[in-house]
Amino acid sequence: MSVFTLPQAEKEKVLLEELSGLVEHHRERCEPYARILAANGYAGADSVAGLPWLPVRLFKNLDLKSIGDDEVFKVLTSSGTTGEVSKIYLDKVAAATQTRQLGATVQSVLGPKRLPMLLVDTKAMLKDRKSFSARGAGVLGMSTFGRDHVWALDNEGLVDLSAIKSFLEKHGDQPFLIFGFTFMVWLHLYEVTRDNGLDLSNGILIHSGGWKKLVDQAVSPEEFRRRLAGVGLTRTHNFYGMVEQIGTIFLEGPSGGSLYCPDFADVVVRDPQTWAELPPGKPGLLEVVSTLPTSYPGHVLLTEDLGVVHGIDDGDWPGKRFSVLGRLPRAEARGCSDTYKEAA
Repeated sequence: MSVFTLPQAEKEKVLLEELSGLVEHHRERCEPYARILAANGYAGADSVAGLPWLPVRLFKNLDLKSIGDDEVFKVLTSSGTTGEVSKIYLDKVAAATQTRQLGATVQSVLGPKRLPMLLVDTKAMLKDRKSFSARGAGVLGMSTFGRDHVWALDNEGLVDLSAIKSFLEKHGDQPFLIFGFTFMVWLHLYEVTRDNGLDLSNGILIHSGGWKKLVDQAVSPEEFRRRLAGVGLTRTHNFYGMVEQIGTIFLEGPSGGSLYCPDFADVVVRDPQTWAELPPGKPGLLEVVSTLPTSYPGHVLLTEDLGVVHGIDDGDWPGKRFSVLGRLPRAEARGCSDTYKEAA
C-alpha cells in the first residue's frame, strides 16, 4: 500500500493536527525542548510552516529525548566531520514505527515481496549493533527489505567481483534490489558493470547520500541516471533522509528529477534571512517535518541543506515535489556518506 496518496491541502490538515500534538507531547516530556518553546513564545500554529522548528545541529549539542533512560532501546548517531555527532534516542515503539514506515515507503517502488539484494558496501562497516553511524543505520535499515544478501565490497572495502557475478548468475533473471550510497554505487558498481559487461537490467536501485564526491567528477544526478541506464539499470530511486529523522525518507519518483514526501512527512523551504516560507521555484533552507519522532523532539527540523520545491500535486505522486541543492555555504559537512575509508 502506497504512502504517497495525500494531495497537499489534505496532507497539511492531517499533519498540522498530528504535529501540533507532538509539540505538546515533547513539551511535557523533554525539559530542554520546553525551555526552547518558552523562550520563543510559541503558543500554537495555524499552518505546518508556523510550527516551531529546531535546528538539526542542536542534536549535536544537547541530549534531547522524551523518554526515560530506562526506556531507551537504541541510540543512533550521525557521522560528522568535526567529531561532533547527533544522538537520537529511540524506545521500542518508536523503533518499530520507523522501521514499519520506512518499509511502507520503500515498498511503494519495490512491491510487497522481499527481493534478492545486492548491497554496495562492506559488511565490516556493521560493527556495533547497539550504536550505529548514519551510514550503518541506513544500510541495516534497508537490508531488512531484501533477502539472500550479497555484499559487493569485501572487508577491505575493495570490489568483490566474484561475489557480484555469483549474485547476478543466481538472481539476475528476476527483479532484484540494489542499495548503496550514491558515490559508492558510482565508483564500485557502475564502473565495474560497464567494464565487465554485467547485466543489471532487472535491478531496482535505491541510493542516497551527498553528491559531493561525484560533483568533483562532474557527475550530475541526471548524468548518474543516464549512465546507469546505459548499463541497463533504468529503475533508480534516489532518496533524502537523515538520522535525526530516522525512518522518514523522501523518495525520488519513477520519472526521476524530484523527491516526494510520504503522507506522514513534508518539507518547507525557508528564506535564510527572514525564515519566511518560500513559494515553489524559490530556493532556500530546507525544513523537514515528520510525525514519526515520538521518543525525541525531531518532528520539525531545520536542516543545513538548500532545497527548492518544483511543484505541488503535479508529479508522479501527490503533494510537494522538490530537490536538494546542496549544503548551506559554510555549514559543516554532515558527512554521513562521505566518511568511509577509500581504497588506496
